[in-house]
Amino acid sequence: MPPVRSHSTTNPLRGRPAIRRFLEGPAVTPADLSMALLVTEKQADRPMPTFTVPEIPAVMREARLHRIRSVKIFAESTRRDATGEISLVPDALMARAVRAAKDAEPDLAVMTETCLCSYTDSGLCYITDADGRPDIPATIDITARQAVAHASAGADIVGPASMVLGTTQGARTALNDEGFSSVSVMPHVIFWSSLYEGFRRTMGATPKAGVDREFQVNPGKPEQFIDAALQLVQDGADMLLLEPAMFTADVLTHLKQHTRAPLFPFSVSGEYTALSSLDPKTGKRDVRRLIELFTMLKRAGAEASVTYAALEIARQLSG
Repeated sequence: MPPVRSHSTTNPLRGRPAIRRFLEGPAVTPADLSMALLVTEKQADRPMPTFTVPEIPAVMREARLHRIRSVKIFAESTRRDATGEISLVPDALMARAVRAAKDAEPDLAVMTETCLCSYTDSGLCYITDADGRPDIPATIDITARQAVAHASAGADIVGPASMVLGTTQGARTALNDEGFSSVSVMPHVIFWSSLYEGFRRTMGATPKAGVDREFQVNPGKPEQFIDAALQLVQDGADMLLLEPAMFTADVLTHLKQHTRAPLFPFSVSGEYTALSSLDPKTGKRDVRRLIELFTMLKRAGAEASVTYAALEIARQLSG
């Protein structure tokens, strides 16, 4: 007896709206977003939106209201030198920003950038020796001390960002030694990109002429990115920040199969400006393309996506 053939050519995804809504995959929610905050001493006209410490409590309260569960803080220093030691003082801008965030909303996770580019007069992410070469031991040492300073201020997660080998292990060891074993370490894994220019100009983190981020990964070398990420997990990373977000879908999918560490794509400044636009009449930002990006990253396995547009997206999703 011949098999019964179905003569139906109906595609349920082309059916009634109620059927499409019933069958569509999970949508992005505010809980899938982490809010990136650029903190400066004073407000000024800069390429990217910034916040001062007195503004942080209101921002944190709105984040909680819209069900955002974490923030990632970047802080600029107006004082800089060759060592980046200014980042360690108790009243450094990062410490004040972290305290303001945790005092306002203790239940929201506060993540920090643990790096030197906003504290060195060279704009580099690492310390250099007398010949201008990277001083790896000195960079590991000050990154570890930064991690402890951030944890002392109340940070829940610290983020070594230079990609200098040893900084993640150094931060983990220092945190454990100083009684902060419950603080997590989330290093950055970074493809080199021109998408960082808005951040660099905003935060004064542009390297000196002729020098770039030599420890970051060539975007044509995904296997190097994956190897670096897995090495960081071996070095003690509890989770990983992958950037720029829109260039990491392939490595995100691969890493999801090879590590249980939570993966957080970071949508950097160039993505914010390229994939959203401000309506001059209403003052509202069109974030539909960013929502599409974060939907794709959620589908690829992202724990959450870090974005400067978190509040703007949350407002739209809530509306």
